Amino acid sequence: MAARALFSLSLSLGILISLCSADWNILNSQRTRNGVKISLKNYCEGWRMNVELHNIREFEVVPEECVEYVGKYMRSTQYLVDSERAVEECMVYLSTSCSLKRDGRDAWIFDIDDTLLSTVPYFKKHQGEKLNATSLEEWMSKAKAPALEHSLNLFNEIKAKGIQIILVSSRREHLRSATIDNLVNVGFHGWSSLVLRRPEDELKGVQSYKAEVREKLVSGGYRIWAILGDQYSSIQGLPNAKRTFKLPNPLYYIS
Repeated sequence: MAARALFSLSLSLGILISLCSADWNILNSQRTRNGVKISLKNYCEGWRMNVELHNIREFEVVPEECVEYVGKYMRSTQYLVDSERAVEECMVYLSTSCSLKRDGRDAWIFDIDDTLLSTVPYFKKHQGEKLNATSLEEWMSKAKAPALEHSLNLFNEIKAKGIQIILVSSRREHLRSATIDNLVNVGFHGWSSLVLRRPEDELKGVQSYKAEVREKLVSGGYRIWAILGDQYSSIQGLPNAKRTFKLPNPLYYIS
């Protein structure tokens, strides 16, 4: 891997499993300013919630005290419930608010990692390590990421309505074959287009890169009814979709 590309990817991802040194430890401060006792779980849940609300941004690591909590959340029933609720809202929107023209220009955009495919198995095996882009891409190249079943159900529902499904990922172009194999092997098939980062895209911020993709789609006559992603950088920027939906993901932040 070129050093330049590795540096770019390393800047983009901030992963929970790193050797961070916290400035303070929540265990040494068990009370809020108003005197209410809080637990470590309370603190970490508040941190996770504010990541999802986009109050906490550009974080490079999950707080050291919360690494275990966040890992458990991503493997929990609560994560499944939260994700399924987001997908249910997509279904409601799809059935009530999309006036499809059925001319081949109705489109829905999906991200891939932690939207269609889960990277949790990779991060579970690399706790305590700093981000290694080469290692992450090597894992992706094995095409073993499991499907997120709630997203697969939505994918199939959208496909059944004749909407063009466009996959826009920050994965690099050399992972195209592995990405296609992985998607097909876990049940995703029938998308219209798969857009990956070309060499000239690698130094762009993810939000800028994905906005440029949408601009080309809109210029080509597509009506983007919605976007589903797990990062704000996948759903923000102009031109935007008519609706955007976000899945929970406190593991990392991509800008």
